[in-house]
Amino acid sequence: MTEQTTINVLACVASWGNHGMVALPDKHLLPVQYQRRIGRPLCGDKVDIEQQPDHQWLVTRIHKRSTFFARADRFGRQQMIAANMNQALVVIAPEPSPSRDLIDRYLCANEILGIKTILVLNKIDLIGEKLSQLRQQLTAYKQLGYQVIECSASSGAGIDDLQQQLSNQTEPAVCSLLIGQSGVGKSSLLNSLIPDLAVQTNSLSNATGKGKHTTTIAHMYMLADQNSTIIDTPGVWEYGLWVMPPSELAYAFKEFREWLGKCRFHDCQHSGEPECVFQQQADQCPDFAKRWQCYRRLLVEQERFNS
Repeated sequence: MTEQTTINVLACVASWGNHGMVALPDKHLLPVQYQRRIGRPLCGDKVDIEQQPDHQWLVTRIHKRSTFFARADRFGRQQMIAANMNQALVVIAPEPSPSRDLIDRYLCANEILGIKTILVLNKIDLIGEKLSQLRQQLTAYKQLGYQVIECSASSGAGIDDLQQQLSNQTEPAVCSLLIGQSGVGKSSLLNSLIPDLAVQTNSLSNATGKGKHTTTIAHMYMLADQNSTIIDTPGVWEYGLWVMPPSELAYAFKEFREWLGKCRFHDCQHSGEPECVFQQQADQCPDFAKRWQCYRRLLVEQERFNS
């Protein structure tokens, strides 16, 4: 490796400030530095690196991203978190049950960003009313075409199905994003899906010089097939959407699309205007009504950002 001055990197596996860690084509990890004129890579970015006279490695290029995942910062601006994933796994569980509108927020974000979403119901070993209610809630999403995988990191139920989804795709290498509320068991799922997770975590810690890897940033891990990867993101209690036009927000709800442009007023924002077709659909379909209520709450939230 010392004879080589420039390397095309497999991916950036983590970023901290002006430095980070990349995975080489042979899967070994290498610490790198960033430069202001190039920018800071996201976890999942493909980059080029070049060795400097002081033997440090510098990122010299960030390749064009096929996709990226984002959230809102405290000012409502779009904040990118990870890049180049094929699909996003939204992990939910009976305990803690999803916070209000959390699932819809994730689905809307991924629809806008063009990322396939799979809903992962973890902790199905927790039999009870909360699990039954959550399964009933997920039925509405299945009817919209969203895939749902049920599993339990504790008992192992459904882990094989989830493992297959992570690697058995048409692409030669699949990158999956793992997102969800704090406490839903993402770490336990990772341990079930990646037998050598502790080894990879220790390698990352040793390479960074940190005694323990941080859980406040996104990290990429290699799956057993050595081609596919998974990006783990920090757990959240709330997930916010960035400011966007009402028309874009409405389009993010799949079942709304066939009704867009059919209201009496061409600039209808579907927030209670006269002769809005959304109101008519909500009166006829309880599931539509619930999602419409979520949309209207998001509109109010976005108005607060703009005020």
